[in-house]
Amino acid sequence: MIYSASYYSADLSYDDGFYYARKQLIGVILGIIALIICFNIDFNRLQKYGFIALIISIIILALVFIPWLGVTNYGATRWIGIFGLTIQPSELAKFAFVLFCAGYLAKNRDYVHKFKTLVPILLAGLMLCGLIILEPNLSITICVGLTMVFMLFIGGIRKKHLGYLSVPLLSALPILIISEPYRIKRLLAFLDPFSSAQNEGFQLVQSLYSLSAGGLFGVGLFNSRQKYLFLPFSESDFIYSIIGEELGLFGCLFIIIIFGILIIEGIRIAMRAQNRFGAYLASGIVFVIAIQVIINMAVVTGCIPPTGLPLPFISYGGTAILVFMSAIGILLNIDKQSREYKQKKWCIK
Repeated sequence: MIYSASYYSADLSYDDGFYYARKQLIGVILGIIALIICFNIDFNRLQKYGFIALIISIIILALVFIPWLGVTNYGATRWIGIFGLTIQPSELAKFAFVLFCAGYLAKNRDYVHKFKTLVPILLAGLMLCGLIILEPNLSITICVGLTMVFMLFIGGIRKKHLGYLSVPLLSALPILIISEPYRIKRLLAFLDPFSSAQNEGFQLVQSLYSLSAGGLFGVGLFNSRQKYLFLPFSESDFIYSIIGEELGLFGCLFIIIIFGILIIEGIRIAMRAQNRFGAYLASGIVFVIAIQVIINMAVVTGCIPPTGLPLPFISYGGTAILVFMSAIGILLNIDKQSREYKQKKWCIK
């Protein structure tokens, strides 16, 4: 799908129709290697590295603001450029934060009812959100913020404390929107995209055209018309629209079913985990995948205002595919360890 969505723009920009597909293939190969490595490492060993992972993610997020390291595209500085390669630190930060939260909550499970116990997670989450919003990247900021609330929720935060946190967090979203004029324009365009079909509403209108053209069975693989420079970011944030156009409603439903199976199996792995750390870590991984899938699909179908967030495992992005496949490796290891643990208990009995 990346090749289908990108070969025309890649040929125009780089004189190579396989440019995006080739780079993504490298990411997939590295991702498979990372998945295998993570699958064969006992996840319990990761618990002591949560704080280190958090500090590293904060450092690399800060590195994007160094002029000769940070890479700017479309007015946002979200990448680090090293030896011709680009890395998106925010993709790493999401799962580093999950690892830190899982380890911290497992270690302090008996004190979660005290608000002061939650302070390190709140500070870590706010620091990551602050660095990411400065790029600026509102979508990943929302993703990290929601992940923080979710991790606190499954960790056993008291309802009273959750209520206290909800007020400033919910208040922050409109403030962030108002602080940038282009976000206000996006919001207004979302309410009536066809009133500004050539300006702020252009991307959403083209996405809706793409989905509606697909009908039930689609126009056929490689036959999309919107990818001919009508739909921006057709190989990344809006690849689901191209899937809808070329494979139709049934193609879209197939993707939803696959993600549904992945999320349900992830929840089962979390419920079967041999200890709290495994349960928290698996839950966090599944939540990040689920919330990113939901936000991406909601954006391309016009259910929420447009924001740049790739579709996990499908959208173009080398860092994303590498990190997400590594997370799946960890998830599979949690499942492996829980099965072996139960088998040992059964043998003892």
